[in-house]
Amino acid sequence: MARLRTRNHKVVLSRSAGGDIGISIFLIIFGLFMFIPMYYVIIQSLKPMDELWQYPPRFYVVHMTFQNFADMFNAMSDSWVPFSRYIFNTVLISVVGTFGNLVCGSLAAYTISKIKFPGRTALFRLVRLSLMFHTTVASIVNYMTMSRLGWIDTYLAVIIPAWGSTLGMFLMKQFMEGNISDAVLESARLDGSSELRTYWTIAMPMVKPGWLTLIVYSFKDLWNMGSSTYIMSEQLKTFNYAVQQIVSGGVARAGVGCAASVVMMLVPIAVFVFSQSQVVETMATSGMKD
Repeated sequence: MARLRTRNHKVVLSRSAGGDIGISIFLIIFGLFMFIPMYYVIIQSLKPMDELWQYPPRFYVVHMTFQNFADMFNAMSDSWVPFSRYIFNTVLISVVGTFGNLVCGSLAAYTISKIKFPGRTALFRLVRLSLMFHTTVASIVNYMTMSRLGWIDTYLAVIIPAWGSTLGMFLMKQFMEGNISDAVLESARLDGSSELRTYWTIAMPMVKPGWLTLIVYSFKDLWNMGSSTYIMSEQLKTFNYAVQQIVSGGVARAGVGCAASVVMMLVPIAVFVFSQSQVVETMATSGMKD
């Protein structure tokens, strides 16, 4: 049997110093390897045009410049729709869509996982089945639905479908089943707590890593959303769509495209860094049972 030792009041398996060093070196190398694409995009955005097309490509900058970022903002300022409008649309859709997905997904997950009612197993099977289909498969039906509701060319056509994303419900259900004891919920009900209060004050704090993970995934998808089939007005389009229009200008806009890619990835990275410790905890505990 492996020898045990105590570290910070926790019992862990004993491991040699050489093993710790080896694992640390492996993780550092693996982390650097994963950082290469991000590093390369940042470096490309800081290159002048003559360095941008050098072959073989260089992973460093000789003459650093921020002209690509200036050209990006100038190109967007020349549009008849203000640059701030694109940013506002993107922030509004990302924040409201993510919040709605979190609330609706967690409420549905709590209901299916912790409240017994007829048909809940069949309902969850339908949710799992829906994860197998890409949204493109149902695009015609979705467009007809949005048209009947009068939501075409409005924010609702993008935000409401995000609220009903089954991925959020699936993730939260799996996490609630593995981390919330039925005995705790029963105690709350015996004390007179309503189901809504039990969900909000007991269940949600216990699955904080789960909903932080859901926020990261949902926000990333909505923030990177480009053109939408349901939105035609230029005033309602997102920042990513505006960037795509600029980059489509050709080879001369290659540096602008790299600068736009850096701007687009900064916010999702900031959201992930803010909640990374909880996300790691989610991945480590989501498969564990009591």
